[in-house]
Amino acid sequence: MLVSAQEAAEVRDYIQRLNSAKNDGMAVAVEGRRDADALRRLGYEGTILEFHRFGGLGNFVDHAARYESVVVLFDGDRKGRHLTGRVARQLERRTNVDLSLRRRLWKITRGRIMFIEQLACYEHAVMMLL
Repeated sequence: MLVSAQEAAEVRDYIQRLNSAKNDGMAVAVEGRRDADALRRLGYEGTILEFHRFGGLGNFVDHAARYESVVVLFDGDRKGRHLTGRVARQLERRTNVDLSLRRRLWKITRGRIMFIEQLACYEHAVMMLL
């Protein structure tokens, strides 16, 4: 995928924003390992919670509630949107749930990525900016 310099800069700034909030008791929730790997490759250094490692919604919510806030970055497909809603409803009474950063990511990429793991295609462009 061809990535513009503007888009790469916005993705870099997005990751830096996530990194700046990591010390505030924040965790980022993704669906699986490839999603976590894509964030790491872009330079995210904070806590990542992989939903599928917890063996169910209840276990995930119990663990995620330990953090002051959770940024939910599930995929943009039907399954990911459904899961985002379920997790947000379960967590909203126990911790701060941030969905705004998810919406911001879709806006930055102009809807060209559907899955968080596709962020890996920005790796080269972002690293060129550093």
